[in-house]
Amino acid sequence: MLLEKINDLSDLRKLSVEDCILLADEIRDLIINKLSQCGGHLGSNLGIVEMTIAIHYVFESPEDKIVFDVSHQSATHKILTGRKEAFINPQKYREVSGYMNSDESEHDLFKIGHTSTSLSLACGIAKARDLRGSKENVIAVIGDGALSGGEALEGLDYGGTDIEGNLIIIVNDNQMSIAENHGGIYKNLKELRDTKGEARNNIFKALGYDYYYVAEGNNVKKMIEALQKVKDIDHPIVIHVCTKKGKGYPYAEEHQEITHYIHPFYIETGLEKKTFSGERYDYILKNFLIEKMKKDSQVAMLVAATPVMLSFSEKDRKALGARFIDVGIAEEHAVAMAAGMARNGGKPVFATKSSFFQRTYDQVSQELCINKLPVTLIVINASVYATTDATHIGIFDISMLSNIPNLVYLAPTNKQEYLAMVEWSIDQDKYPVAIRAPRNGVFNAQGEVEQDYSELNRYLIVQSGEQIAIIALGDFYQIGEELVKKIDRKFGWKPTLINPRYITGIDEKVLHSLLQKHRLVITMEDGILEGGFGEKIARFYSMTDIYVKNYGLKKEFLDRYDVQEVMKKNHLEPDIIIEDIVEMGLF
Repeated sequence: MLLEKINDLSDLRKLSVEDCILLADEIRDLIINKLSQCGGHLGSNLGIVEMTIAIHYVFESPEDKIVFDVSHQSATHKILTGRKEAFINPQKYREVSGYMNSDESEHDLFKIGHTSTSLSLACGIAKARDLRGSKENVIAVIGDGALSGGEALEGLDYGGTDIEGNLIIIVNDNQMSIAENHGGIYKNLKELRDTKGEARNNIFKALGYDYYYVAEGNNVKKMIEALQKVKDIDHPIVIHVCTKKGKGYPYAEEHQEITHYIHPFYIETGLEKKTFSGERYDYILKNFLIEKMKKDSQVAMLVAATPVMLSFSEKDRKALGARFIDVGIAEEHAVAMAAGMARNGGKPVFATKSSFFQRTYDQVSQELCINKLPVTLIVINASVYATTDATHIGIFDISMLSNIPNLVYLAPTNKQEYLAMVEWSIDQDKYPVAIRAPRNGVFNAQGEVEQDYSELNRYLIVQSGEQIAIIALGDFYQIGEELVKKIDRKFGWKPTLINPRYITGIDEKVLHSLLQKHRLVITMEDGILEGGFGEKIARFYSMTDIYVKNYGLKKEFLDRYDVQEVMKKNHLEPDIIIEDIVEMGLF
C-alpha cells in the first residue's frame, strides 16, 4: 500500500502524480470499508478524494490554512494528516470524529459540523494574516449545496472585494445538496458547467473574484495542475470544480441522496445492514402531513435541504409539487418565508433539526413571535437520544425557544398526542407553535388524548397522589412513569404524575394544588437544566415550603457520547432518583 509510506504530508509530496492516482483508489477503499461498518457521510467523502489529495500535494498545511465547509467530507484529509489508523484498524474506527476537530490535529483549524461557515471563517483567517503581514495561502472548500446558506452568501459577498490578498475558494460542484440543489445560484453553476466556465453570467466574477474552471475534479493530475496555478495568488479567486458525489462506488453514484449519510451497509449491495421494524416518527408525521395537505390546500411543508428529516422521498416530493418547499440550506429564510405565508393565509409547517433551529433564533423571535403568526415548527432530534456529535446535539432548544414571548412550545409523550398537537397547531390561527418531535421510541396513548391546546399551559394530571409529584416532560415522561411505580414500591404510597405538555409556561392552578399534599416536586426534562423547564417550576415554589428537585442535563458540549453513561451521570435513572430521595431525608 502506498498509504503505508505516508506518515506526514511531506511523504505525500514525494509521490509522483501517477502514484497519487493509485493512492486515491486506496483511500476510497478505506472510506468504503470503514463506513460500511460504522456508517457516516459516504457520498460526500467519496466525491472529494482526488481534490483533497491535490490540495495537500500543492499546499503546505498547517502553514497554509484549509477550511472544509461542514467538514463532513474530511475523511481523506484525516487519512493524510496522521489519522490513517482510524480508517485502517477497525478497533480504532471510532477514535476520530466524522467532522474536523481541532483536538485531533493541528491541521484541523476548527471543531465544525454546521454548513455554510467556511467562507466567513476563511475571510477571518485571511484578514488576520493580512494584518499580521504574513503570506500563507487560505483555502476554503465548499460544496453539497452549502452556497445556498445565508452565511455562505455573506462570506462570498465580503471576500471578493474586502479581502485584498490571497483567498482561494474551491467550489466543489457535484450538482447535489443532501437531495437536489435549490436556488438561483445553482442555475448559474449549471450555466458555467455547460459553457466550461465561459458563461457571460458569472456570479463569482460579479462579486469581485477571479475565476478558474476545472471540468475534471476527480482527476488528480488536473486538480494538481489547477491548484499549482493559483498557489500564492495575491487576490481572491474561485476555483469551480466539477466532481461526482459518491465517486468510485457504483451504488453511491446511482443513489446520491440516500448515501449522503448512510448507516452501516453491505458493500456488495449498498443496502443498510440494520432494517428498522415497527413504527417510526418520521414516517408517522410524513404520512399525516401528506393526508393533511390533501384535505387542506393552504397547508404546505417547508424544509431546508433536508427532506430526509421526515423521510420525504423524491416520489413524495414530486407528488406534492408546489406544496413541498425546499429552500436550500437556508433555515433563516425558511422561518421568515413561513411567516410571510402565514400572514397571507397559508398554513406552513417547517421542520428541521434542533441544532439547526439555533440559526433561526432571530427569525423565530422577530418575524414569528413579535407578529404572533401561526406557523408550525417541528423540532427534530431534540433529545439526548438523538445525534451525539457535539455540533449536532439537540439538548439546547428548550432553554433557547421556551423563553421567547408568544411562542407555544409543546412536548408530546406519545404518537396520538404528537399528531393531535400538530393538527391543532396547523388549524389554529393565534400562535406560533413549536413541537418537540419525540425521539425515545414510539409509544401509544392509554385512552383518549387532548385535541385542543388553545387553553395554554394546562398540565395533565395523569395520576393523583401524595408526598411526591413528578412532572415529566416529553421524552422523559416514560422515565417518570417508571419512577412512579418504584416510589410506590419503595415508600408504600402513590405519588402524583403530571404530563406538562407545554414547555413555555406553567400551570399555576395545578402547581398550587400540589402544595396541599406534597413535600417534593421532581421535574424531568430532556435538555439542559439552565434556563430550562424545571427552573420555571422551582421559581414558582421558591417562597413556599415545598422542595423542588430538577432533573435534566448539565450544560456542556457532549461529543460522541454514550447515552446510558450520560443519563447515569445526570441521575436520570429511576433507581438513582430513588437513592436521591432517600438521601434528602424527607420521608
